[in-house]
Amino acid sequence: MAVDPLLCSREELLVLLAGQTVVIEGLEAQVENLRALVVELRRRLDADSSNSSRPPSSDSPFRRPPPKTSAMPPEDDGPARKRGKQRGAAGKNRRQVDNPDEQIGVEPLACTGCGAGLADAPLLRIYRRQVFEASPPPPPRVIQYDVAERRCGCCGQVNQGQAPRFVTGRVQWGPSVSARAVLATIGHHLPYGRAAALLETLAGLPVSTGFLVKARRRAALLLDPFITRVRDLLHTVGLLHVDETTARVDGGRTYLHVACNDAYTAMHTGGRGNDDIDAGGILVDYAGIIVRDGYAGYQHFVNAVHAWCGAHSLRDLKGLHDADPAGQRGAQLMANTLVMALRETRTAHNAGEKALPDDRLAFLRSAYAGAVAVMRDDNRPATTPLQERGLSLANRFGTHRDMILAFLHNLSIPFTNECASYCTFRSCSAVSRWCSAVSRLAGWSGRFADSIVAWGTDIFGSVRLVGVGVG
Repeated sequence: MAVDPLLCSREELLVLLAGQTVVIEGLEAQVENLRALVVELRRRLDADSSNSSRPPSSDSPFRRPPPKTSAMPPEDDGPARKRGKQRGAAGKNRRQVDNPDEQIGVEPLACTGCGAGLADAPLLRIYRRQVFEASPPPPPRVIQYDVAERRCGCCGQVNQGQAPRFVTGRVQWGPSVSARAVLATIGHHLPYGRAAALLETLAGLPVSTGFLVKARRRAALLLDPFITRVRDLLHTVGLLHVDETTARVDGGRTYLHVACNDAYTAMHTGGRGNDDIDAGGILVDYAGIIVRDGYAGYQHFVNAVHAWCGAHSLRDLKGLHDADPAGQRGAQLMANTLVMALRETRTAHNAGEKALPDDRLAFLRSAYAGAVAVMRDDNRPATTPLQERGLSLANRFGTHRDMILAFLHNLSIPFTNECASYCTFRSCSAVSRWCSAVSRLAGWSGRFADSIVAWGTDIFGSVRLVGVGVG
């Protein structure tokens, strides 16, 4: 019921004013809570692969994000890279050959000036124009092994010749066909039906989908000795990149664990606990440098030196700053500090220096400490979800400073964990980088097992170099 202030006494007006003050304070608190909720919901709505742990595949195809400035500056601090071939990348080109497979003469029909015929006109010059065309697929090359059987004239024993070990039936596909089958289904992630159609169209090999499945399983089993050797080698190297991500196996979700360096990559599946990580057979008692993200499951490797991935740190800082640019100055300061430290270490490394000068090292550590302090001030007393997240991130940077700044003190430590995060495969010496999900993947089923057994830059060369066949 509305009260007319003109009819109220002084005491009644004071009571009315006190009641309104309580209501206003409650509404102001509610507005602040709603404002914090809106900020948190906006942060979640704007989260993508650039500012959260979400994979790029989760980014909406209907919302094109604005161009992002890379946290990794160019080598010469020049402009951001453009689309297409990058400077320094290997190029592809064609050159004219001296002996083409076919030559077709192209004569002018008549003079474009007067219309006279040119059959008896003198030849001035020939311009060569060469077109490289695909050849039609040849029929499969059939090799017949005539296995002779002879009876010994002395003892009467019947002896039979020994064909290569992969020759087991009267009619079968050879090892090179199996290698191409594995390349199509595993190296290029093609479904079995499409892989069979592609092999028939481009190589003239009318294989069945059942053959493709068996070729994948045989390849996985035959790679066991090689994978064991890769794990042994990775256990002895001085620096390892490790990471983990979710994967689907047998219709359920599991984790794919990665351990790699610039030469080799090994993978295995399991849970996310300590025993699951140890099951890879690489990190137990490892005494080198581990470059990783902030997952606590690696903390029990006490003999190793731990270095945190700078790209993960920059991504977390970006997510915090994007939610409230005006209120999260510390996140911007910390990101600037890390990028500045990256530039200095890169410059020193390119100059052949073994370490940063003491004065620059002290300056960068001081800037880091200052950024942590500002981050804490920005988020105290942590009354909103965003401030709670910001204060937690600030405490993480303060607690794990030595791991985050490990690349400052040892220039051989990379700033990012990109090697493991993206599972890149490059050639090293005579052996291509090879990845195996498990040592006996042949027993797998499910969508993920059908798409990964062993990846490599050249599956034919890898199979040959490790001395196994897949026939």
